[in-house]
Amino acid sequence: MEKNDLLTTHEVAELLRLNEKMIYALIAEKGLPATKVTGKWLFPKHLVEQWIENQTINYPRTTSPIPPYHGLLIISGSNDILLDRTISLFNRLHPNHVAVFGNLGSMGGIRALRRNLCHIAASHLLQEDENEYNFGFAEDELGEMPAVVNFCKREQGLLVAKGNPKGIRGVTDLGRTGIRIVNRPLGTGTRLLLDNQLQKNGIERDHVAGYDNEMERHLDVGLEVLTGRADAGPGIRAVAGLLNLDFISWGWERFDFIILKDRFFEEGVQLFLGLLHERDSRDLAGDLTGYDLSSCGKMVFPQEAPRQDDK
Repeated sequence: MEKNDLLTTHEVAELLRLNEKMIYALIAEKGLPATKVTGKWLFPKHLVEQWIENQTINYPRTTSPIPPYHGLLIISGSNDILLDRTISLFNRLHPNHVAVFGNLGSMGGIRALRRNLCHIAASHLLQEDENEYNFGFAEDELGEMPAVVNFCKREQGLLVAKGNPKGIRGVTDLGRTGIRIVNRPLGTGTRLLLDNQLQKNGIERDHVAGYDNEMERHLDVGLEVLTGRADAGPGIRAVAGLLNLDFISWGWERFDFIILKDRFFEEGVQLFLGLLHERDSRDLAGDLTGYDLSSCGKMVFPQEAPRQDDK
């Protein structure tokens, strides 16, 4: 790994012409891509450049792709608590490698993959037929089907305050007077799921107070509900468990890793995928509710051929 691939907090502050303290706020509130290694924040240069582009209006999107793998593994896409823990575990177990994450949302991750700005895209985009995830979005954006590996299944739904004081029973109540929600950004799988739920129940977005109030992470949505700044918000059951919130389930979804075939066998990608089969990795979900790891690490596309002894 070359030194120039990673920026320090001071270097990012100089690049953005901001006080260093503001950089920490951008990590928490605006999804500035960063990873913490041995207590120190580091910023992958390619992801910082892309983040700047994503924050800029009418900017010509021309960014050089990442070079062949040489120790820096870049994962972009959907925010997930268990994924954050898995990346931290990877960095502890493989000190000669650094995995970093860009919180771009599911669609942003796939677009970063198309532009060759990351090795792995994390996505949970529900297709219109509601029978499949990610395939159509990935094929449309990339022009061909990439490799798809399952990370987990997660339970999605509405986060509401403990005891559900507003009596919210489901999506239909989000249009009620006196109910305010908080949302996830456009391009995230959770935002798409909420939009599908609203459409199926005949609820106009304009009639939902707080619909345009966007939070970068699932945990941020939960904190808005916990502090009373919002009455409800779409999110995963794991956040409800961590923050002692009530949860109204919409069901389970598939959360996948999408990888271009020409990068699939790169060393860092294989090390990361191999970690998914290890007990240390699966133990990370021990205190989290709403995760199903029964298919973790399995190929979704192309599907694994059955072994002879399975017949």
